[in-house]
Amino acid sequence: MFNISGGEFVLLLLFALLIFGPDQLPKAAQQVGRVLRQLRTMANSASNDLKEGLGPEFKDFDVQDLHPKRFVQKHFWEDEETEKKPVARLNGKRPPFDSEAT
Repeated sequence: MFNISGGEFVLLLLFALLIFGPDQLPKAAQQVGRVLRQLRTMANSASNDLKEGLGPEFKDFDVQDLHPKRFVQKHFWEDEETEKKPVARLNGKRPPFDSEAT
C-alpha cells in the first residue's frame, strides 16, 4: 500500500514525536490503530454484504475486480495469456525472432 523506506519512517516518527509529544504519542498511535481496524472491519462487512446480496451465482466475485485497471487486465489481457498457443518448432528448435520485423 505504502512504500516507506527506513529513513522516511524515522522522519515520520520524529515529526509525530514533535507534534504529539512523548506523553501523547502512544495514545495517538492507539487511536490511529483503532480507527484503521474499524475501517478494515467496515470494508470487509460491506464486501460480504455485497456478495450475499448478489447471490450464489456471484460467489467468486471480488470487489477489487471493479477497479478500472484490474477490470481491463481481467477482460482484455488474461484471455490472451491463458490461450497461449505452442510455438511451431523447426527441427526441435524455435524459429528465429526478429524484433525489427514489425
